[in-house]
Amino acid sequence: MNVPGDLIDGRFELLERLGSGGMGTVWRARDTVLHRDVALKAVRPDAEASEAVRERVLREARALARLSHPHVVTVHHIVDVDPHPWIVMELVPGVSLQDRLDEGPLAPVEAARLGRQVLSALHAAHTAGIQHRDVKPANILLRPDGTAVLTDFGIAALHGSTALTATGELVGSPEYMAPERIRGHGDDPASDLWSLGLVLYVCAEGVSPLRRATTLATLAAVLDDPVPPPLRSGPLAPVLEALLVRDSAARPDAARLDGMLAQVESGTTPNWARPTPTAVLPPPPVAPVPTRPDSPRPPDTGGRQRSRTKIAVAVAAVLAVAAASALFLNLRDESDGTKEAGSGGSTGAPASGTPTPPASSAPEPSLSATASTSTPGPAESSPPSPSPEPGRWIAQLFSEPVSSGTSARDTRLAEVRESVPDAVYVLSDDYASLRAGYWVIYAPGPFTDGRAALSYCEEHGLTTANTCIGRYLSTSSADYGLQCHPPVTTPTGRCTRS
Repeated sequence: MNVPGDLIDGRFELLERLGSGGMGTVWRARDTVLHRDVALKAVRPDAEASEAVRERVLREARALARLSHPHVVTVHHIVDVDPHPWIVMELVPGVSLQDRLDEGPLAPVEAARLGRQVLSALHAAHTAGIQHRDVKPANILLRPDGTAVLTDFGIAALHGSTALTATGELVGSPEYMAPERIRGHGDDPASDLWSLGLVLYVCAEGVSPLRRATTLATLAAVLDDPVPPPLRSGPLAPVLEALLVRDSAARPDAARLDGMLAQVESGTTPNWARPTPTAVLPPPPVAPVPTRPDSPRPPDTGGRQRSRTKIAVAVAAVLAVAAASALFLNLRDESDGTKEAGSGGSTGAPASGTPTPPASSAPEPSLSATASTSTPGPAESSPPSPSPEPGRWIAQLFSEPVSSGTSARDTRLAEVRESVPDAVYVLSDDYASLRAGYWVIYAPGPFTDGRAALSYCEEHGLTTANTCIGRYLSTSSADYGLQCHPPVTTPTGRCTRS
């Protein structure tokens, strides 16, 4: 296990751990020969014994060494030593696109600009016979000036290289994988463009459209579920619709895609033709009821009257059946109540003999109740909480993507209520100060400011930024930055509203 201060290859001093990914751990290190900071990537510790993973890391180095592009991370050196190899790379200052999106979505023009930069990196890789295979926000780094750098080619497939994927091993991020790659037919560069389309969708819409509660559910969604039409992408929407089609041959190539993104970036987007909707065929004509030759033909003027008569008869028949069913249920309920009273059990009816209404007619409990004695199980679907009035602070306890479904939301709500019984939820789309596309589970308060919300969380043992944030509900997007993060003593962010 490496620690800060270790010297790699007698030259590179490890300074701090930057993060871990599917292929390895990345460190910030000091090149003691050239006196510069670099990024060192090592095989992940739990995979040191895997020759396949070791070869993938070296493959990344060979792939990146073949590329010289301003939007592709630069490889300086390879240290092939035991127990695992190291890749010495350019240290990109700044944050990942994933970190940036945690602050909120991008404007369509900004997303188009970033998309063109990533597309140029992918085009250079494809020209060299390299496919990235894992394009996602976490693998796109942003320099301080906002330019994008594509990194982590660890699972890139070099043209002519032997596939290294073990049987049953999932390589890549499911929600960003192209459908054809899941099916085992991912040798087309258009598959990387699908992934880029998903990245742009998340950038502009603020939600991952195919993410589900489990990996298997996500894979199934990528294969079969329709991609929700973009609602916030403006001029970028036609680009997303052109990219996110499951027929890879129907996607625009790199040159056409760059032209489309350039027009979005410049603000000269034309009204591209959207896909023609599938024609809805009219219902087949109803065959006429055969009549005997000698039967007199009814006059056409009575057609409308006959239709109204038939409809009236049909409605009367339905009402009669419903009334009979209701009478049967009432008699059965009375009978059941009499049997229970006669057996010495609870009567469930007043002494006057008037039957008690069936239990199913009682109103269901609302999630907005401040003290709930029961929580919904995973299989139940909770009724929506009434949207609170804007202009108030809440203690956000969890956020569940709407795409995960109501069952996942209710499961999460039940878990949260084990610690905070009065927790409720709200749809973030109703408030411009919240990131769209989520069920926000929260404690309603009321709270005077973000600090009061954090104090409430501390009382319930929720003291980390992953379990509690003071948020302000507002219809103004300018209030998105009103986020108060723990600890309570020295909170970070904006905890009061001026």
